Amino acid sequence: PADGSAWHGNVGRTARCDRSVCLGELTPVVTIASIVEGKGEVAAVPILLRRIAAEVSPNAPVNALRPIRVQRNRILKEGQLERAIELAARRIGEAQGGILILLDADDGCPKELADEMLRRAHAARGDQHIRAVLAKREYEAWFLAAARSIAGWREIDESTMPPPDPESIRGAKEWLTRRMPSNRAYSPTRDQPALTDAFDMDAARSAPSFDKLWRDVTYLLAATS
Repeated sequence: PADGSAWHGNVGRTARCDRSVCLGELTPVVTIASIVEGKGEVAAVPILLRRIAAEVSPNAPVNALRPIRVQRNRILKEGQLERAIELAARRIGEAQGGILILLDADDGCPKELADEMLRRAHAARGDQHIRAVLAKREYEAWFLAAARSIAGWREIDESTMPPPDPESIRGAKEWLTRRMPSNRAYSPTRDQPALTDAFDMDAARSAPSFDKLWRDVTYLLAATS
């Protein structure tokens, strides 16, 4: 709906939901606030959260809030992540919900960075359900893992196939650009949301960091519903 409220439908009727409770069946709306680093993720992550929720919890209405963006060179500094976590908690308010930290690992170890982010986040707001996911290398590596499903989309060559180890590639954005017309380059702000809406998530789960995202979002949906 245009007012941003969630909807929950059943056969034969549709019940309107407010931000915390579905009026038709009193089904709690799960609110997820996310913290990201890139401009593309601001538009893409709510799409991704809604898609995962539709698969793992199709009857639960989800309110994926507009992500809080903190540039990487700031979020690693003490106090910056903590401020973002506090803002996320305030946005959730009294609603049932949780917080997802989703960043690129770049050349770092995804597990070590996620553990550190989670430690700091819980120290800031131990009362919140929080999960931290670091995409190995970068978010776009998940598109590479599901390359067959995005071939032909956004001017990506129709013969595109996934590389043997998508998460080992440094420069997934450039990999996508090389499979586009010569006058075209991959754009996170234009292409990332569209490809997020199109890529095969089952295929992407072959990438361990995406599988962790799937499991962590599943946890947030279950823990807060």
